[in-house]
Amino acid sequence: MTIFKILNRFKTRISILFKMNYILNCNNKDITGEIDLPASKSINNRLLIIRALSGNDFVINNMSDSDDCKVMVKALQSNENSIDIGHAGTAMRFLTAFYAATAQQKIITGSERMKNRPISELVDGLNQLGANITYAENEGFPPVKTSGMQLTGHQLNINGSISSQFITALLLVAPLLPNGLTINITGKLISSSYVLLTLQLMKAFGVDAVWDENTITIAPQFYRTHNCTVEADWSGASYWYEIAALADNANITIRGLSQNSFQGDSSIAVLFEKLGVSTQFMENAVRLTKTDSQTNFFEFDFINNPDLVQTFVVTLCMKNIPFRISGADTLRIKETDRIAALQTEMAKFGFIISEPATGVLTCDGKRDAPNKHLYIDTYKDHRMALAFAPTAMLYKNLVINDAMVVTKSYPTFWTDLMKIGFDVKDKLG
Repeated sequence: MTIFKILNRFKTRISILFKMNYILNCNNKDITGEIDLPASKSINNRLLIIRALSGNDFVINNMSDSDDCKVMVKALQSNENSIDIGHAGTAMRFLTAFYAATAQQKIITGSERMKNRPISELVDGLNQLGANITYAENEGFPPVKTSGMQLTGHQLNINGSISSQFITALLLVAPLLPNGLTINITGKLISSSYVLLTLQLMKAFGVDAVWDENTITIAPQFYRTHNCTVEADWSGASYWYEIAALADNANITIRGLSQNSFQGDSSIAVLFEKLGVSTQFMENAVRLTKTDSQTNFFEFDFINNPDLVQTFVVTLCMKNIPFRISGADTLRIKETDRIAALQTEMAKFGFIISEPATGVLTCDGKRDAPNKHLYIDTYKDHRMALAFAPTAMLYKNLVINDAMVVTKSYPTFWTDLMKIGFDVKDKLG
């Protein structure tokens, strides 16, 4: 390990301890550089569960260094009765199903925010299968207690409009159930691209499923294991697309991405064409360049890509493009209430973000004068810091409060910004 990497890790730990606030500037709007994206935590955590369920310790190359994946690794290696997953939503959902399916007695808890994120839909589903999971504190919310009872059921109903991670958690354990599993999805399925990602990864490890309209059926099977490599994170790439869109000129190479990705957020390659960013696919990489093409009004349903909403709201406002974004229904129960957070922080720039209907965000392009000094609160949400950082290209001395929340998904983000010319300074808040 190089001295630079050692110092960077030390700095990261100190920053987390003291809730570091970062001051950003970017005086050069001709952006050129090469970036190695972090691995996809969505793929990484699914592979960790598949490996644990398979009983074979196959090699996962390019493992994510994100907080969420570190939490998952630690939990799966732990012999403790109580597991604290912090802010990691995927770990809470996946582990609840994993411990139930493997008949382990565990208490799974998390941060105060996690204790306010609903989990009853998953718990009810597992209990339909015979799990007998109970709540340690408040009904319907973590912490949860798994009983160690065997799952004997083979069919359940689950509401698909709350979190696709509930369905993924059930799908991952389904092959090991003695009678397999049939999941009947009620309501409107959100983030279906993540369910498809799960099924594609399971198929890559030998597990077949049948998805017929609102029903997914998986027969009893075994995972057939092999070494694998985690693809880079397309959600993380969205912030580089944002930077390219806000630049005067851009030539950014992002390594680790595939044109045939399983990740639903790879759709940004097409969506950002409307915002003046062209994508050239290369071997295991993409090149972003700036174009003169730009829409006068942006409208899109992000029901399958909710993690992109913050990126697009900020980018569209900064480019003065009116928009109507729908499909943001679940943003209020993420790491923070992302709709309220967006409304509050965009108001600091003078933009009014309205929610005329549930999960619909609009902005007519009109704005008031921005605050003289811009301090962006991140609400313990990595995507708030990641989405707002590029605005430093337009506003000097932008402050990102509690900047190291990015370690949840993109630990090297600030270092990568400096590589392409951003000035990033820290100040204890």
